[in-house]
Amino acid sequence: MDTGNTGFMMVCAALVFIMTPGLAFFYGGLVRRKNVVNTMMACVAIMGLSVFMWVLFGYSLAFGSDHGGVIGDFGWLAFNGVGWEAGPYSDTIPHLVYAGFQMMFAMITPALITGAVVGRMKFKALFAFIALWSVIVYYPMAHMVWGQGGFLASIGSVDFAGGNVVHISSGVSALVLAIYLGRRKGYEKTSYRIHNIPFVVLGASLLWFGWYGFNAGSALAADGLAAHAFMTTSVSAATALLSWMLIDTVKEGKPTLVGACTGLVVGLVAITPGAGFVPIWSAFIIGALVSPICYFMINLIKHKLKIDDSLDAFGCHGIGGIWGGIATGLFGQSSINSVAQWNGLVFGETGLFIAQVISIIVTIAVAVVGSLICIGIIRIFTRLRVDEKDEMIGLDVTQHGENAYPSFNGFD
Repeated sequence: MDTGNTGFMMVCAALVFIMTPGLAFFYGGLVRRKNVVNTMMACVAIMGLSVFMWVLFGYSLAFGSDHGGVIGDFGWLAFNGVGWEAGPYSDTIPHLVYAGFQMMFAMITPALITGAVVGRMKFKALFAFIALWSVIVYYPMAHMVWGQGGFLASIGSVDFAGGNVVHISSGVSALVLAIYLGRRKGYEKTSYRIHNIPFVVLGASLLWFGWYGFNAGSALAADGLAAHAFMTTSVSAATALLSWMLIDTVKEGKPTLVGACTGLVVGLVAITPGAGFVPIWSAFIIGALVSPICYFMINLIKHKLKIDDSLDAFGCHGIGGIWGGIATGLFGQSSINSVAQWNGLVFGETGLFIAQVISIIVTIAVAVVGSLICIGIIRIFTRLRVDEKDEMIGLDVTQHGENAYPSFNGFD
């Protein structure tokens, strides 16, 4: 047991927690005025739901004794046996600290999905979807990637801080949900204006701040690997930010603040799976390429395929996570982190790259099937989409009886 590592990990857990309120501001600023309460409420509700479920049974299912390489058990129900002593995943920090750190991942991940459905999904249906999705998709994914005996870990794939577990799983599920719900009314005719750009900047800044806990904390110790992940995170985010500004300037003639914030977020997403595996120089490449990749895919999804992924949850997190996983297979080095059994493709070895591709395919399959199961179950009890009148009035009033700006009387 090491008090320095313990203190470091508790600070990192707090930083990761900050990401969910940060996401609430980021998403809340991007939506129309009449839906900002509903959008932020989704993230706030998940903060409560995720902790309740994680302590009661989620951690046990995700990290408990292995069953088929897919799921754990109920041995740590209500944190029974999760105490102050070291646990099976780190011998220098209390088991309770590790479980608390992972709890914050279980919080931010389903919150990412909510960006795809703003303005048209019933709150009670979304709440139920998140609860079911956590059990059917997130806990098995966390076990397969990070749990002892997990299937994806056993084939040699690596995911330092959640490319598969967090971003691809939530991004793909967001796409499935957006397709099922259909487009917002007037999608091709109405201009959906961003209502509060300062909220977007605040949210993006909190996300970048919290992401240091997300990535550096995944080293599970205050050591050189944590410092390495800290720097790769910084480089990728900064490079992607600049890359998106360049795209905006070329395409629109001027850089935009929302574009810069979007760029830094996709840069963070892309480096997440490889933050503790790839050399620092490769973070420049990963960040520089993720912005044009996501920019192209967002335009393809929205304008060519006509899929209403409202806040680009799939375009940013799904696509960014896929690129990050592939990039880890290209640039990963076992000399940086011995968890990687092979070096990446650019260093002449194919094992890691193949394992990464397989893990991405498996994650996509689990997310698609799991999301469809969740939708099927919820449909038995309620419709997922609000009616046309409620959508027109706005979900703040119809779902919560609140107005974010009660003194504003103009048109939205």
